[in-house]
Amino acid sequence: MVNFKLLKRYFVLVAGLFFMGLGVDLITKSNLGTSPIASVSYVLSLIFPLTFGVTTFLVSFLFILIQILILKTDFPKEQYLQVLVGPIFGFFIDFGMKIFAFVDSKFYSQEIILLLLGCILLALGIRLEVIANVIINPGEGLVKTIANKTKKEFGNIKIMFDCTLVLTAVVISLFAFRGINGLGEGTVISAILVGHITKVISTVFKDFNVGKLLVN
Repeated sequence: MVNFKLLKRYFVLVAGLFFMGLGVDLITKSNLGTSPIASVSYVLSLIFPLTFGVTTFLVSFLFILIQILILKTDFPKEQYLQVLVGPIFGFFIDFGMKIFAFVDSKFYSQEIILLLLGCILLALGIRLEVIANVIINPGEGLVKTIANKTKKEFGNIKIMFDCTLVLTAVVISLFAFRGINGLGEGTVISAILVGHITKVISTVFKDFNVGKLLVN
């Protein structure tokens, strides 16, 4: 028998990944740097003949492997489905890049607008992923794994994780280009804004019972 409620949750998850992909794309198209979670994959896409989406999938797969290495036999079997999240998210990133191929910001004000729109879409996607509550994103999954293993607050581990990704991207960029490519003030701004925007969206969704309407 088909579980329609579960299907609705997976649909909401895919919608969330779609908006997250578009958000990452707009932040990147602002030319002010990409989002922290995509920093390593974006820099790698500038180095190797691979699309942004493909490098995102590869990095996501690495996150899953690290989770498995940490948890070993305690890794939840249902979370092996994270393997599906990486390619779907990567596909939406490449699809979004094609959608926004015409976008070419010439002024700093335009770049800021693109950055803000990207942050809003990314925050919306994150909230939808939380509402779906089925498969966790590999990046968030790794943060959760480390937080549980170290018995530290998820939020604190998330901040350290994002900082680690950005620093890793900086090191890779310096090694490959002898300079910093693909990162900028937009990376820092998105790191600060997305969390706050997600909280606002969560409040609005709660006031209008959006979560229940989507998954019940």
